[in-house]
Amino acid sequence: MSLLSLRDEEIQSLGERGWFTRVSFLGEEEARVIHAEAKARVEAGQLRPAGIRRGADHTLDRATRGDFITWVTSEEEGSGIRRLRDAYAALGETLSAEAYLGLGRFDLQLAWYPGDGALYARHVDAFPGQSNRRVTAIYYLNPDWVPAHGGLLRLYPEGGPVEVEPTLDRLVVFLSERIEHEVLPSHAPRLALTAWFYGRSAG
Repeated sequence: MSLLSLRDEEIQSLGERGWFTRVSFLGEEEARVIHAEAKARVEAGQLRPAGIRRGADHTLDRATRGDFITWVTSEEEGSGIRRLRDAYAALGETLSAEAYLGLGRFDLQLAWYPGDGALYARHVDAFPGQSNRRVTAIYYLNPDWVPAHGGLLRLYPEGGPVEVEPTLDRLVVFLSERIEHEVLPSHAPRLALTAWFYGRSAG
């Protein structure tokens, strides 16, 4: 797997602040292809309401989390989502090589907020006592986003909250165990594909 180039300031930001963002990751044309494929999965009814907590404590609570999700486990060869998966794999290799994070496998999830004020309350992506997620990478697929649509990602690094616009082709990367975050109410449909990277020792 070839490495994906990261800028020095991105690596520095991840180490010092726990996160970085890139306005354009794969380019607008590719992003629109992936958006169309993701939207087709939504329209085909492949997504289900997301829950909170795990195991016996798993429950649905739209006041806390209002998105619909599906785990992306297979993609057609040559599809845009397959190319995004390959880009995520290269990102993981680069973060391991240049930020010394020792990343291994990753899970990929498609999330859709229907635009009815759906949100995701403040939380952290790593679960206590689990083979933990080390890095979260979010790729946004919202070609016509404007501020009135809402759905900002609010991060809580040291130094105070930061809000990130979920615009088409934007990538956000943060340390899963360190950065609390939330999705503010979405007033228009909102799509994202998120990868969670685990350490090499995780099963």
